[in-house]
Amino acid sequence: MPLKYIPYFKDPIKGQALLDNFTRTLKYSGNDKVGYKIKRGMPLYEVKTKEIVHSNPSLGNIESKEDTNLLIRGECLSACAYLKEQGIEVDLVYIDPPFASGADYAKKVYLRRNPKIAELLEKENEIEMSEDFKGFEEKMYGDIWNKEDYLNWMYENLTAIKSVMSENASIYVHLDWHIGHYVKILMDEIFGEENFVNEIVWCRTSSSAKKAQGNEDEISSSFVKAHDTIFLYTKNPAENYIRKNSSTTIQYSDRVLKSLETDEFGNVSYKRGKGTMGGKAINEKVEVDIEKGMLARSWWADIPIMRHNSQDNVNYATQKPEALLERIIKASSNENMIVADFFGGSGVTAAVAQKLNRRFIHCDIGINSIQTTRDRVKELNAEFDILEIKDGISLFRNPAQTMDKLKTLIVGLSENENLDKDFWFGSITDSKLGIVPVSVPNLLDSSSKMLDIVAMNELINQGLNTLDEELDVKKVIVYYVDIEDLEEMQKFIKEQNTHTLIEVELRPLSELLDEVIDEDYIEYELKQNNNIYELTIAKFLSDRVLSKIKAYNEKKAAQSIKNGKTFTPISISENGLECIEYISIDCENADRNAPWESSSEIKITKNSFIVKNGVKIKEFWNGKITSSKKPLRLKVRNICGDESVVEVK
Repeated sequence: MPLKYIPYFKDPIKGQALLDNFTRTLKYSGNDKVGYKIKRGMPLYEVKTKEIVHSNPSLGNIESKEDTNLLIRGECLSACAYLKEQGIEVDLVYIDPPFASGADYAKKVYLRRNPKIAELLEKENEIEMSEDFKGFEEKMYGDIWNKEDYLNWMYENLTAIKSVMSENASIYVHLDWHIGHYVKILMDEIFGEENFVNEIVWCRTSSSAKKAQGNEDEISSSFVKAHDTIFLYTKNPAENYIRKNSSTTIQYSDRVLKSLETDEFGNVSYKRGKGTMGGKAINEKVEVDIEKGMLARSWWADIPIMRHNSQDNVNYATQKPEALLERIIKASSNENMIVADFFGGSGVTAAVAQKLNRRFIHCDIGINSIQTTRDRVKELNAEFDILEIKDGISLFRNPAQTMDKLKTLIVGLSENENLDKDFWFGSITDSKLGIVPVSVPNLLDSSSKMLDIVAMNELINQGLNTLDEELDVKKVIVYYVDIEDLEEMQKFIKEQNTHTLIEVELRPLSELLDEVIDEDYIEYELKQNNNIYELTIAKFLSDRVLSKIKAYNEKKAAQSIKNGKTFTPISISENGLECIEYISIDCENADRNAPWESSSEIKITKNSFIVKNGVKIKEFWNGKITSSKKPLRLKVRNICGDESVVEVK
């Protein structure tokens, strides 16, 4: 349950007329439901500090969260509630939310070099470089929405973000053709049409564009889609969104540079056409500052997409180039201002903010995002805290994978084609009751976590009506994350469910998810040589990684039989060290529940080189990690992103 609800907007002064903050001029499904939630406020949950990262480990934690950078694992709505409760306001927001594209996004997984089995090196390199090694992927999130649900979800998130923006803040919302034009109308409503600044077109080139050039069917059916749209709004029209100390210039094109002229006073200029008069061309003289460049236009064609071989590529789906964020952050913030990204993904916003001497807040629901960003800004010598919002459920890496795992956690659950998937997750078969439909909250949609009167009314008056009479349903099971008042909800069900004889049973989802994460098996050996402690990983077994490899092998074997080709399955060594991505030791805290303080750490890149305490080293991992103090806890992250912590004895 939330600790309380935080109002989106300031409470009115006593005696002041209360205006309805929820105007909602757009008319589509779900307005009343969203209006109810906006008026209720943002859910504030317990927030736990998971890790403290300082460039100097001997420094204590900064007491106030207002004075440090933050990585927050949780929903945008809950993160904004926390920031508002802490009195933290952000000066610039960039978000790259799901595009309502209907696509699934996955992280590609790579085996590492096993430090104890040199003979595997050639084989492992073959796997890492193989372009068809795509069966071994970890689903990060599913961008699957219907239009109405997506827009209702975006309305809540944008309203929450606005509530934590400072008075002179601005926001950039990055979308594409799928849903961008609808979100533009939402932003007009939330931020005000008068606060609209720019529609920025990022003209990217992509592999899909190249593919279309050689496909006559694609060319004839549509033009190549090769741009994204970024909407820029300010919170207050009285403030200029471009800071006085910022730089928003780009270099002049080659065409302009070739036509430059310098007069006797050293002034540089070029001629720009103004039209014609009497059949003669009229030009004007435009002076330029070559070093400073020209003011960037709203059409950004000089920033390429993230390339596979780019130095900044962190192997994360939907990653955006640093140059894009550099232009945005320079344009709309000064040094030491707070830059926030509430759908942080690969951590590009946090990384660029750190490089430009800004403070950053990175928020994402997926553990892979937090891990990727943590490692990325650690290499930049950033200081930050990692927070986790305890919103009532234990997610398995991310909502998409948790939803998949629920299918195996609910005993006897199976798909049922006769059930409406908008309401029912599946059904179980009871020997006495027959078919029992099961409803589960959609964890990809934060708004569904609270089972309130509005949601239950919809389930009773619409969901129960979808059940075919031939199924003879006598009971349904409704799982929930939170309920404001269980007794009141049961009373409401009894009063409203008079048109059917179907029993509605409520069950807490936490009972299923509390034991979702199974830790990996770790064997280690600790030695002390003079004043140095050396910890050697002897064995590492991960059931999750092994199951993914097994699925990959089965898939490729079936394909090889069909295609008549030979397939050599991937095998894992007995000690399993090639399944490790990251190792860290904490020499300060023995308490399992205390925030992690990394005294020494090693990350093994996908090319098997190491990053030691944030510094890239072109060496292979030797299976060991060292420290000057005795390790108290050991943390190991497998290549899929699961982290296991053991006490060092």
